[in-house]
Amino acid sequence: MSNQHLAISAATRGENQGLHVVPESYGLGQRRYLGGKTKLLDSIYELSKKTLGHSPESVFDVFAGTGVVAERFAREGSKIVANDLLFHNFVSLQAFLGKGKVSIDSLCEKLSELQQVKGSKNYFSDNFGGTFFSLENAKKIGAMREEIEKIAESERERMCLLSSLIYATDKIANTVGHYDAFHRAQDNKNPVALRLPSIFTGTSKNVILNGDSNSLAGNYFADVVYLDPPYNSRQYSDAYHLLENLAQWEKPEVFGVAKKMDRTNIKSKFCGKSAPAAFGSLIESIDGKVIIVSFNNTGESRNARSNATLTDEQILKPLKARGKVTIVDIEFGAFTTGKTKDRKGHMERLFVCEVSS
Repeated sequence: MSNQHLAISAATRGENQGLHVVPESYGLGQRRYLGGKTKLLDSIYELSKKTLGHSPESVFDVFAGTGVVAERFAREGSKIVANDLLFHNFVSLQAFLGKGKVSIDSLCEKLSELQQVKGSKNYFSDNFGGTFFSLENAKKIGAMREEIEKIAESERERMCLLSSLIYATDKIANTVGHYDAFHRAQDNKNPVALRLPSIFTGTSKNVILNGDSNSLAGNYFADVVYLDPPYNSRQYSDAYHLLENLAQWEKPEVFGVAKKMDRTNIKSKFCGKSAPAAFGSLIESIDGKVIIVSFNNTGESRNARSNATLTDEQILKPLKARGKVTIVDIEFGAFTTGKTKDRKGHMERLFVCEVSS
């Protein structure tokens, strides 16, 4: 029986115990995310297996994002090291792939308690009500976030509850999938509906990190080191600042129309002129047998911010210094910020380096 079925069965059992039934579960890939790799999972896994000659025993996903690539390898039995600079992604990685026991029945009960929380005026509604969310939903989200800190019985359970709230919040936001702007004419009044995370329970050997890629990459050996760095100048901290704020819950001052907090410490070196130097340094520090770099040519964009920060030459030069390199092109329809339409020639390009011993 799959983890998802286990989760649903546990929720149904709760009905006999007088608990609210949680009817749905969700997976890591079930959210809108720039550069998401859900459609490429088979290609990445099979390419890794073919290059190594066997299924990888260990994988380091250096820019994990939502974590779908790391999760795919974990479900195939690989030990996972997964890192992301953004804390809200770290939360979901910990929830789905992290160490620590968690009871599905307890999660169902806690999610039911949270669902019954009444909204009230709070930090979240003061800053985001009437903009990214209806005022009623913003009050509910803020109240739920406060309650999580009171009812979570372990760190893994806390991460599961937080992840559920993050995904539920993102689902009802008045946006196209990012938080650089909101729909002024839209007021999504669909209720905040918490779902049960379909967590991975097959191993306790995974390592989940929340830090700078270049500082961490050389610290862990892996059969496969997978790199999916930002492709252009659009900072993920700008696109997902609100979810980051919700996850950290430090209640900082926000500013501007988009209600952003100070993001200085979560700006990526890969989103500007520093990208080539950062990439070269990263490749040099990696300790692994195979390096796979996922990058796309970004097509012909109308918006300069969407154009690639690394050329093929800037990717190939440091990789060739480490070993034999092959390139695999895959047609791929990218998720955009909503302004770049009818992009031509968009390809996902996988650079595969067999590291010389």
